[in-house]
Amino acid sequence: QVQLVESGGGVVQAGGSLRLSCVASGSTFSFNAMGWYRQAPGKQRELVARITSGGGPTYADSVKGRFTISRDNAKNMVYLQMNSLKPEDTAVYYCNAAGTRWLSSYNYWGQGTQVTVSS
Repeated sequence: QVQLVESGGGVVQAGGSLRLSCVASGSTFSFNAMGWYRQAPGKQRELVARITSGGGPTYADSVKGRFTISRDNAKNMVYLQMNSLKPEDTAVYYCNAAGTRWLSSYNYWGQGTQVTVSS
């Protein structure tokens, strides 16, 4: 049973920084892609950043230049460094691991971590 556990959320003032971490347990393989999504109250969940096992990262336009995603394949971890935070970044941030293995697709989610940016 794969489990993703996020940490690093909290309350920060606008312009500040936070670093989110996500560790995956219960997996015997490296995930094709790992990423971060967020969901603000009353809004749909949206992609923040995503990184594949062998490719470059992808970012939402709203976070380009401010957020950096990285992963440690050996540890099955993914990180999100968030700088120059804005109040509109306030949301629950979810870790995601997705891909295919042996012709079957998988899509795992963490429980989420709250990020609150005060103005």
